[in-house]
Amino acid sequence: MAGLSLYFEDSHDDLDDFGFDDYGSECDGIRITAFLDAGQDNLTPLGRLEKYAFSENVFNRQIVARGLLDVLREFSDNENDFISVMETVARMSEDGEPTVRAELMEQVPNIAMFLHESQPNFPAAFSRYLVPIVVHYLTDPNNQVRKTSQAALLVLLEQGLICKGDMETKVCPVLLDLTEPSSDDDYKIEAVAIMCKLVTMLSKETVEQLLQRFCELCSDARLFQVRKVCAANFGEFCSIVGRDATEKLLMSKFFDLCSDSLWGIRKACADCFMIVSNSTSPEVRRTKLSPLFSSLISDQSRWVRQAAFQSLGRFISTFANPSSTGLYFKEDGTLLEVPTCPSDRLGHKHKPAAKHTHCHRTTLASSPHSPTLSHLLPHVDIFPDIESSSTNQNFNSFLYWRPPLVDISQELEMLKGQGPLTRTEGEKEEEVVVSSLDPATCFQIQKVLDCLQPHMDDPDVQAQVQVLSAALKAAQLESQSEEEGQSESQSEEEGGSESQTPEGGEPDEESSQNRVETQTPDLNHSCPLPPSLLQNVIPQQLLDQYLSMTDPAQAQTVDTEIAKHCAFSLPGVALTLGRQNWHCLKDTYETLATDVQWKVRRTLAFSIHDLALILGDQLTAADLVPIFNGFLKDLDEVRIGVLKHLYDFLKLLHAENRREYLYQLQEFMVTDNSRNWRFRYQLAEQLILIMELYSHDDVYNYLRQIALTLCSDKVSEVRWISYQLVVEILRKMYACGAHELGLNFSNELIVRFCHCPKWVGRQAFAFICQAIVEEDCMPMDQFAQHLLPSLLSLSLDPVANVRVLVAKALRQSVMEKGKDWALLSTQEYGSCMRCFMLLRKSRME
Repeated sequence: MAGLSLYFEDSHDDLDDFGFDDYGSECDGIRITAFLDAGQDNLTPLGRLEKYAFSENVFNRQIVARGLLDVLREFSDNENDFISVMETVARMSEDGEPTVRAELMEQVPNIAMFLHESQPNFPAAFSRYLVPIVVHYLTDPNNQVRKTSQAALLVLLEQGLICKGDMETKVCPVLLDLTEPSSDDDYKIEAVAIMCKLVTMLSKETVEQLLQRFCELCSDARLFQVRKVCAANFGEFCSIVGRDATEKLLMSKFFDLCSDSLWGIRKACADCFMIVSNSTSPEVRRTKLSPLFSSLISDQSRWVRQAAFQSLGRFISTFANPSSTGLYFKEDGTLLEVPTCPSDRLGHKHKPAAKHTHCHRTTLASSPHSPTLSHLLPHVDIFPDIESSSTNQNFNSFLYWRPPLVDISQELEMLKGQGPLTRTEGEKEEEVVVSSLDPATCFQIQKVLDCLQPHMDDPDVQAQVQVLSAALKAAQLESQSEEEGQSESQSEEEGGSESQTPEGGEPDEESSQNRVETQTPDLNHSCPLPPSLLQNVIPQQLLDQYLSMTDPAQAQTVDTEIAKHCAFSLPGVALTLGRQNWHCLKDTYETLATDVQWKVRRTLAFSIHDLALILGDQLTAADLVPIFNGFLKDLDEVRIGVLKHLYDFLKLLHAENRREYLYQLQEFMVTDNSRNWRFRYQLAEQLILIMELYSHDDVYNYLRQIALTLCSDKVSEVRWISYQLVVEILRKMYACGAHELGLNFSNELIVRFCHCPKWVGRQAFAFICQAIVEEDCMPMDQFAQHLLPSLLSLSLDPVANVRVLVAKALRQSVMEKGKDWALLSTQEYGSCMRCFMLLRKSRME
């Protein structure tokens, strides 16, 4: 121990020799600016700064660089002294020791923030003295100094501490010089990386200055690291420069990068494919990017295929069209339902639509790969409300135009033959070009029509039914024509009887229908209906590739978690296809819901409320409610996904379906692990929201017992949120006029908590009373009559913790509210005052 003491004494003496007199054996006692204090040298503080800033001892110079912020604060009262310090800093930046330069650069962001706050006193000081240092260090020969300057530059941009003029006149020219073909390889790679990171923080005009150089770097044949950095940040450039520049300048470079010889570059392209697609026109997206993405899906490298499948759902989401999906995103991230009306522009008389349009708000979650369409994220929260819309007399009695019918031109081109079909609607006639379909296909079309019949009140479903009915009717008519032609030909050869065609040359529709049904083969031996006949929103190849993600063979050859990625992006794909094409995804969704991996089911559980909003109430009740019920009985890891958005899902159901879940809420109290208190905390949060969906009788009969149980939980966080739940239950009772139920609940609180043998229960009663008064959930006279006497009785509680909380409730809530509102009688207020003084006296003793 004596040796250790001697060591500290010697160490302290050495520091004295260097001028750091306040350095002691304890690190907390160190003051970096101690060298500015008066010593034996009789120098001014500025002179002492000069002495140690340019000392021959490297340690002295490092300490000065590390304490620059404190030094500036010491001299911030005098402008001349401050300018002298800044000039000293500028000279220190030329220090030959790399560690000193690195220390100096680490302090630049903090100094910039200080100067930003003191900008009225020191205008343009940062731009004049420190920005040149940051730019100069980007070309420093030492790697550590360069990395430090790059990090400092990013921080300055993120905090908005560097002006646009400095970026354009000082930073960008240096980056352009470092990315010249003749530049050093290390400098070029670092400059490309910093350039790509700066793109998201710069204005569009500044990025356009770097665009031409970025295009050249994408084709750098000598350094694959440069091409890889460009590929990884390609999407950011596209999103900043806009559609025109993307299609004219960047698209050809992107094609080259997607076919690069190195798999790492192709993988980087697959990762950013969605952002690139979102920056192009729908035509380019369908005709050029879709085949390009298919080539990445079938790439020879497994890592490229894996990245492509992970981005497939996000890429499909870029095909979303509000006119067909019925939902669209505003610039502020709000998800709105497109107003629709079954009327059309021809003025046909239809039944008016509902007089309200639903508006759904979505909270976006940010992530490095967040898609523009936030429905791809399973953890988003959607809160619908209703906006009343006013009737515009210019549109007769209808509120909005109807959405356009689905375009089936591509499907019609695939048909083999062409024949005219006249469809009459009122006094209008349209000629629809159709072709013959095989009987198996006709049978499948009829099956789909039968499935869509229960949902005919949906305009999108109506449009789809019209398309399929026209195709089926055309196939039936042409089938009859072919049969009659064959019959006629056979009759002429055999000299047979006359044709059975009725007068006027029109075939008998009923007999044609019978013939088609007679020729319908067995379903088990029929060919499946081509999905292209049912959806034309996205290229069919993309949909087929997405549906193949549930194939077990893909998990073995591509990615073991490919099913999880499929489940993650399914809400986005469903929104893109629209509810009228839900049958394309229904089987895939059911397959994922029964996947053996709980992570897949958990992903679906977190996003089932989003899917319910997309599909509407009827499809939700038919297809999602059974899966939702299965998730309720699943593992806790899956149930928590349902529980977190229980309110969001239940509010989309009809009242009779919603009420069935009242009996199951109690099951959430049972978990696989009793120590999983966050599960119970989440339940209390959801019950507070769910309360508005049920009547006061249901709340009293079903939610009351859960709330009382949660108020006695072992974990304080659960108890705190449960007190708020109790408050909301009382608010519901009194707001609905159920004063008798409110009184019964208050009496139950008294029996269960005020008279609890454990002091924690009595403490909980004080908490509840304080929350009731502060939240105004019940009339003050009712509180004073039923709960206040029990609260005052706890002022004599033998446990000090209970008495303290009673005093707090009286002083901060009861007495203040009663005095301000004059709702407490003189006798009641006097009782509160006496109890409070008694508690105060006992505490002082």
